[in-house]
Amino acid sequence: MATPLELSTRAGADGIPVVTVAGEIDMSNADRFRDALGLAAAAADGGSFVVDLTGVEYLDSAGVHALFEHAARIRLIAGPLLEPVLTVSGLSAITSVSDDSRGEPQ
Repeated sequence: MATPLELSTRAGADGIPVVTVAGEIDMSNADRFRDALGLAAAAADGGSFVVDLTGVEYLDSAGVHALFEHAARIRLIAGPLLEPVLTVSGLSAITSVSDDSRGEPQ
């Protein structure tokens, strides 16, 4: 049984694709998450895109792996709940992480 996960993609005010995620990302739904990131990467046409994780309550290694696949091109928005995971995994050291939609790094 897949863990509940909501995904949406839209163009931000600056035209950059934004993937908004809510729920839990684990191995049962990581393929859906990976697919959404791939679509945003394609829409970004070689540029960067934003992944808004503020609605994510749980992120396991399968979700972290999907983020690493795009680490050079993503800007993450995440709250304090995911900060330890992003730090320990090393993602916060190689990509921009902010705590709000303005994209200001933490």
